[in-house]
Amino acid sequence: MKQLHIKVLVGLFLVAGVLAWAGARLWDSLASLPSVPVAAPVVLALIAAVLAATALSLRSRLRAQREREPDAKGVDPLVAARAVVFGQASALVASLVAGLYGGVAVYLLTSGLDGPRRDQAIYAGLSVLAGVGVVAAALFLERVCKLPEGEDDDDNPGAAPA
Repeated sequence: MKQLHIKVLVGLFLVAGVLAWAGARLWDSLASLPSVPVAAPVVLALIAAVLAATALSLRSRLRAQREREPDAKGVDPLVAARAVVFGQASALVASLVAGLYGGVAVYLLTSGLDGPRRDQAIYAGLSVLAGVGVVAAALFLERVCKLPEGEDDDDNPGAAPA
C-alpha cells in the first residue's frame, strides 16, 4: 500500500479551491449562492475524531503487542489495513471538501460580508479547519499503522512471491 503524500493533498486542495472560487463567482452573478450547511464542519470534526480515536487505540494495542505485555490484545493485520484505507480515503475527500469550502470562503470574504454572508464565511472557514483536522488525523493513523522497516514484504527481496 502506498503512502499518502502531502503534495497530492495540497494540490487537490488548491485545485478544488480555485474551481470553487470561480464557480461561486459565476453562480453568484447568475443567481443567489447556495448557503454553506451548518453541519459541514460538525461532520468533518466527527470524522477527524473517529480517525484520531482509531489511531490512538491501534497505537496502544500495537505498543502492548510489541512489548509482549501479558493479556495484550493484538491487532489483526487486516483491521490495520482497513483503518489505513479508511484514513487515506478520508484524507483525500477531506482535502477536496476543504478546498471547495475554502474557495467559497475566499469568494465570500472578497465580495463583502453583509449579514448572512458573514455567517456563511464563518461556516466555510470552520469547514476548512475541520478538513485540515481530518487530514492530520488520517496521516497520524497512517503513521501508526506503518510497518517497521524490513517487515514489509514489498521491500524484502527475499520474501516468497505471492
